[in-house]
Amino acid sequence: MTQPIEDYALIGDLMTSGLVGRDGSIDWLCLPRFDSAACFARLLGDEENGHWRIAPLGAADDERCTRRAYIDGSLVLESYWETETGTVKVIDFMPQRDVAPDVVRIVEGISGTVRMLSTLRLRFDYGHVVPWVRRSDGDRVAVAGPDSAWFHSDPPVRTWGEANSTRSQFPVTAGRRVAFVLTWHPSHEPRPEPTDPFTALETSLADWREWTSQCCYDGPYREAVTRSLITLKALTYAPTGGIAAAATTSLPEELGGVRNWDYRYCWLRDSTLTLGSLLTTGFLDEARAWREWLLRAVAGAPEDLQIMYGIAGERRIPESELPWLRGYASSAPVRVGNAAVDQLQLDVYGEVIDSLHLARSAGLPAESHSWRIQLALLDFLEQNWRRPDEGLWEVRGPRRHFVHSKVMAWVAADRAVRTLEDDPSLPGEPDRWRAMRDAVHRDVCDHGFDPERGTFTQYYGSSELDAATLLIPRVGFLPPDDPRVIGTVDAVRAELGRSGLVRRYSTTDSVDGLPGDEGAFLACSFWLADALHLTGREDEARVLFEHLLTVRNDVGLLAEEYDPVSGRQLGNFPQAFSHVGLVNTALTLAGMGHRTTGAG
Repeated sequence: MTQPIEDYALIGDLMTSGLVGRDGSIDWLCLPRFDSAACFARLLGDEENGHWRIAPLGAADDERCTRRAYIDGSLVLESYWETETGTVKVIDFMPQRDVAPDVVRIVEGISGTVRMLSTLRLRFDYGHVVPWVRRSDGDRVAVAGPDSAWFHSDPPVRTWGEANSTRSQFPVTAGRRVAFVLTWHPSHEPRPEPTDPFTALETSLADWREWTSQCCYDGPYREAVTRSLITLKALTYAPTGGIAAAATTSLPEELGGVRNWDYRYCWLRDSTLTLGSLLTTGFLDEARAWREWLLRAVAGAPEDLQIMYGIAGERRIPESELPWLRGYASSAPVRVGNAAVDQLQLDVYGEVIDSLHLARSAGLPAESHSWRIQLALLDFLEQNWRRPDEGLWEVRGPRRHFVHSKVMAWVAADRAVRTLEDDPSLPGEPDRWRAMRDAVHRDVCDHGFDPERGTFTQYYGSSELDAATLLIPRVGFLPPDDPRVIGTVDAVRAELGRSGLVRRYSTTDSVDGLPGDEGAFLACSFWLADALHLTGREDEARVLFEHLLTVRNDVGLLAEEYDPVSGRQLGNFPQAFSHVGLVNTALTLAGMGHRTTGAG
């Protein structure tokens, strides 16, 4: 049985992550990095593609825990099971690693006596490879090609092999704890030093609480903001500072559909909104690391700028399909890699330059080469902003003159002018960028606005709408009280609205070149709340934001999209863009949001 996406909780060690279902099963885990092949891929297939379930003996396959929650200020998950014979909890986490990645699961008796069953099915290479499992020094070791994993219990419990799985059965009484540690390492290397699970628990809680204590936000909705910031931190690849867009690949935007993509990479367009949320809430180290990742990733010839990179800045992300996986809820194909990496999306030039301008304005020390990179990007954009592109939604149809792409070209020129005005000692030609800024502005207003309907459209000559135009007042292209802004907000809400939330665009005869439909896009719904607030409709903005909070699952996580009809989360999970949207809208409602006011 396929669990709803919202039934999963996230665990991670700042280099990779896993998803734990309410049935006690870890159904997704990539080792050793976010973008590595999964060793548990039941999420996209079935039990034979790998998972690790710990639950009371006799619990039905679809039986769920009674309740669960993260321990305050951490990514340590507690799941409680109440049975006829007693109550037990399972603590799941991944300690921040020293050498090798560990998954730690501690079973603790609360009352009575509960017999527990652990079923571990390791399947390397996205559920495709069954490893050879043997005993060694009282533990189990699984090996297949380059991958090796050790399975250890403390104290030792009865363990046996059955049906290509490793099973353990044991009782727990009140106060008794039984811990399991799964450790991965390259098979050609010696076994890492075993991890003490109980010490690791205390250290992990201390690490997360120390990090969370840096948050300087103390306004409304603090719990939701903090949980979203923890999620963003959990999606950060610590060695480089890159932030993965999501922990998963191929979770569908429509159940049974083909809109299934790999989001375990870093998108440039996330940079400005993410940087703003980190800077405003006090996480300067993370903001600086993200800025440095950005500078390393975009270095090179401007015409070679990509829309996304690997978590360490890799450029090659070839897309392929995994035919042995049936897909989540039979939503095939399952894809790894992302062919959109080769698309032309002109908006990313504006997002990069806006990010670096924001970092400079916030007082982050500027790198000496940063401005030279921006000038090179501007030179390229000046010659190319009039070209059609695939746009921020990465359509796989024909290139168009997308309004949002042109608006972000305006942002690039505008931020260059502002930077030179703030620091005239920098090399540059402010009059040149003012001329470009004015030219883009005229072009968008002349060709991207429908005067009869009073709204900006998705692309030049189109009657379709695009939720990305909700960002026009936020980036300063036009002031919030401009009738064209108000008309756009009203039109998007009326035509793209779905039970109070917002779709990205209409998928009926759309430009994305794909069949099927998709859910309401959560980031866009937060943008609508921002736009309502900016245009003076604060009460409506707050009502929408509070409705969006109810879409979160029981542990505060959001996927990419939501289907209001079925009440199901859709798309990759958890989605950084959705959580950035939550944080930024909370800041906006608290009067702390980042917005640039431009002349228009």
